[in-house]
Amino acid sequence: MKSSSEQSPVMVVERSEDSGEREKEKKKNKRRSNRRSKQNSPIPVLSSQNDLSGESSVPVGNGGKTRCYASSMGCSSSKQLEFDGHLLSEHEPTTVSRIAFSSMPTMLVNEQQEDLLLSGPGGSMLAKSCTEPVVGGGPHGKLLPFHQFAGQAQSKIFAPYWSMDTVNEALEKGDVFKVLFRVNAHNRLEAYCKIEGVPTDVLISGIAAQNRAMDGDVVVVKVDPFSFWTKMKGSNAPSNNLSTSEDSNLHLETNGEKGFHNDESTCASEVVHDNYVNGNHQSASESSHTAPSTGKDEVSNSVGRICAMLSSYPSKRPTGRVVAIIEKSPRRDVIVGFLNVKQWFYYREGCKQNAKKNKSLLSLSNREYIEIMPTDPRFPKLMVLVSGLPDCIKKRLEDEDATVEMELVAAQIDNWSDDSPFPEAHVSRIFGRGSEMESQINAILHENAICCSEFSPQSLSCLPSNTWEVPKDELENRKDIRNLCLFTIDPSSATDLDDALSVQKLPSGLVRVGVHIADVTYFVLPETALDMEAQVRSTSVYMLRRKIPMLPPLLSESLGSLNPGVDRLAFSIFWDFNSSGNVVDRWIGRTVIRSCCKLSYEHAQDIVDGMIDAETCNTLGDSLPQLHGHFEWADVVGSVTCLHEISKTLREKRFDNGALRLESSKIVFLFDECGVPYDSTLCERKDSNFIVEEFMLLANSTAAEIITRAFPDSALLRRHPEPNMRKLREFEAFCCKHGLELDTSSGNFQQSLERIKEKLRDDSELFNILINYASRPMQLATYFCSGALKDNMNDWSHYALALPLYTHFTSPLRRYPDIVVHRTLAAAIEAEHLYMMDRRVSLKARPGEEGTRCFTGICFLKDAAESSEGKEALAAAALKHRIPCSELLSHVAAYCNERKLASRNVKDACDKLYMWVSVKRKEVLLSDARVLGLGPRFMSIYIRKLAIERRIYYDEVEGLAVEWLEATSTLVLNICASRRSARRAGSGYYKALEEVAWVINPYDHNLEPDMESTKGCSASQHSDAISKFEINPSVFPLTVRLLSTIPVALHAIGGDDGPLDIGVRLFMSSYFT
Repeated sequence: MKSSSEQSPVMVVERSEDSGEREKEKKKNKRRSNRRSKQNSPIPVLSSQNDLSGESSVPVGNGGKTRCYASSMGCSSSKQLEFDGHLLSEHEPTTVSRIAFSSMPTMLVNEQQEDLLLSGPGGSMLAKSCTEPVVGGGPHGKLLPFHQFAGQAQSKIFAPYWSMDTVNEALEKGDVFKVLFRVNAHNRLEAYCKIEGVPTDVLISGIAAQNRAMDGDVVVVKVDPFSFWTKMKGSNAPSNNLSTSEDSNLHLETNGEKGFHNDESTCASEVVHDNYVNGNHQSASESSHTAPSTGKDEVSNSVGRICAMLSSYPSKRPTGRVVAIIEKSPRRDVIVGFLNVKQWFYYREGCKQNAKKNKSLLSLSNREYIEIMPTDPRFPKLMVLVSGLPDCIKKRLEDEDATVEMELVAAQIDNWSDDSPFPEAHVSRIFGRGSEMESQINAILHENAICCSEFSPQSLSCLPSNTWEVPKDELENRKDIRNLCLFTIDPSSATDLDDALSVQKLPSGLVRVGVHIADVTYFVLPETALDMEAQVRSTSVYMLRRKIPMLPPLLSESLGSLNPGVDRLAFSIFWDFNSSGNVVDRWIGRTVIRSCCKLSYEHAQDIVDGMIDAETCNTLGDSLPQLHGHFEWADVVGSVTCLHEISKTLREKRFDNGALRLESSKIVFLFDECGVPYDSTLCERKDSNFIVEEFMLLANSTAAEIITRAFPDSALLRRHPEPNMRKLREFEAFCCKHGLELDTSSGNFQQSLERIKEKLRDDSELFNILINYASRPMQLATYFCSGALKDNMNDWSHYALALPLYTHFTSPLRRYPDIVVHRTLAAAIEAEHLYMMDRRVSLKARPGEEGTRCFTGICFLKDAAESSEGKEALAAAALKHRIPCSELLSHVAAYCNERKLASRNVKDACDKLYMWVSVKRKEVLLSDARVLGLGPRFMSIYIRKLAIERRIYYDEVEGLAVEWLEATSTLVLNICASRRSARRAGSGYYKALEEVAWVINPYDHNLEPDMESTKGCSASQHSDAISKFEINPSVFPLTVRLLSTIPVALHAIGGDDGPLDIGVRLFMSSYFT
């Protein structure tokens, strides 16, 4: 049976305005409203409103006009008309123009604006001549604006959800799949779902097929029959261009954590991008959303059938539709956006004018709605009851204060019924003006559910006072290595020092290196209030100028931090290296240490470079950190130099074994004395960063090996799957096409990148761009419980690090998983002690001395672990240290994945904010840009100054002639003297030239720009900008080819009137302006 939405046409309403004053007001605010519309709606305006089949116009009240589009159940989703500007779509519409846009093969962009008509199997067609569906029809035969849409729909828009009984039965049979719903950040009507075992994501296209699901929901999806599948984008022919579907995505453009101090900074998935699928972060817990264990054969058969079809038809992408929502995303409760009050003001004005004729119009005030435009384009517009707004907002509305729409607010979705085009919500928080940095930061923290409150008294009561000293019994039970020369190397501003290094040359010729990690678990005991709060926070959040700690500062910056000159508790690992850089022995245990100094990365680099040595230390004086204990600077310099040499050997071995480093220049922001960013620069990592990195990686992999052997079902590990091979092969093909030989096979990827780097040694910018693109096929690294994947041990490995086992052990002050690993290590050491005591073997061995370490040594004694004594010892130790069972540990891993991703989102969003503020402060920033993609409608460019990508659209621009030479993929832009028609066919006006290019006259020394488009910049400021950056404008005619360098002018967009963004225009010079 068809649903009511399938039986009835969908009404799309176009309203005509009668009031001249209203038209004046609209023109006055045209720029702001247009900008907000463009930024918040992923759906472009139709190129034609009259070429949809089955269209008819029906007059409605107030001179409005309603267009009806009859649904057609026979329409195949493989023939759906797609949207213009599918930045992240990977399928190519069948109606798309074959005029080439030089992009990477799988990331071609729809070059032709299509009619926006969406349909899915079993769903109604939705015509979209406006950005969102509009419901027409109201009481008294009048047109109902969106402000009063609730309950007025004449038919259901969405199909009803399946019952849970039906869902569970279908899941067991393999008819449907439980998956995570991910929305395209550049086109909300495109969403993707990953089915475990299926190599290609399933496309969920259109609001009917998405059925009210939102980004982050766990949904049940039914895959369409093969005849409905769409064509994979870029499946026709290879491309010449590098531009990909992810451009303009700021989430992909910034990276880094706590300065440069990151023990996995070589991992492409964790430092460069943390994986973005179709422009969005892939959820850390995505892999856990699979069908239940019952009916595994049926599910496997269903997955096998899909895979077989994909193998036979690799150019096809599966499509599907949402039939139920199992778990709603927490993001539904924290959607940030702006109130769109202008239309409501227009409506209220109309009510006042007609109140005398029809007083009932004013009686609807308790059902009046205002629209919220989310700043995150993955979420739909929201409708909020005016009567439910906070009193301060209602008061300003009553006073007709239009500045209300400049306020950044948070909303919580209450309901989205199947007969409503929009979800209903209520405003839960007001942050302040959207142009203010503090308001934006608070909004970022709120939408990522970051806990910013003070630590509870119960948590703080778990800690000793700040006068705490190492107890005598700990000195007796731990290895005392306070006489060892060890030190920390961190960013100069770091306050939570959780790792230190040491090195000793042994008489045997071996070199013993020690990594010493803060023993946080001494203070954070299991199941205490402090432990629970640390688990809830899960990770510290870094925002350059601000830190939200996972643990109280008393612990993270004092008692637990490895500050110099004071005794501290640590977990230490010692390795004995031979002359070839191989580990011949190791020891792990709890220690008492005393750091002799806190080195910054700059200090360590100066030692590596020879600028600081034993002779110059005395002359440098106060420029060096304070040295504690009986050590001299010669000891520190010698240790750093030795560690550097060993780290180089370890690094070389890792890359020889297939490890991958996909890391480009990092953008660093410069702040004034008030903490406001005013500029940015690009910074490269140096050898001192790699010293710390190599030994932290070794410590993490050692810890992973020990806990996995001792507790094979209860080890918290970290895995990194292989990249998306299809995307990787396409990138490889692109490089080869342009004379850059790239071998992505196992063990050869990094070496081939190094060869490309050498070939492009005179073009480091292009190499950085290539590294950026090479990282995009990478998937997300996640925590997991070993017991949950014991049947799939091949999935345990870490692709980028080329390691079979990996975990996080080295940062317990800022990551909760490290605390879990510390406890598991402590249990392994405890079990080893109990087992050896039971066999009357002393555990008082020191590194290098005789002694058998059956569970923690290089040689794991499996027979000992599987013996009755060993099992008993391991079980007792696990109980004592509260090692979680597999099920509980899997939940901990999933939650930590979610929080780590949220922390990364905060970091990226703050970097985007800092970039926006610095550009806004300059008002106009001139820069060179590299052309990565080229076509007849737009070009994609990379701006190295900000390490971002943007597009410049030059089609349908007044006064601009565009010539596209397809044979040579060359673009020619020139000033056009003739004026075009003032209006396109029913879809709007031609863009003004000023929107695409900032054109100056060479004789105009004042360089007066278009003041409106540059937001009031003074001429002198523009002149200063040109002088400062020494960027010369291009001249017309402008000839552009792939990888050309062109000058551009950047400016800040949004703030008070929409989401933050960086706009870009060509920087041109012409006598005919």
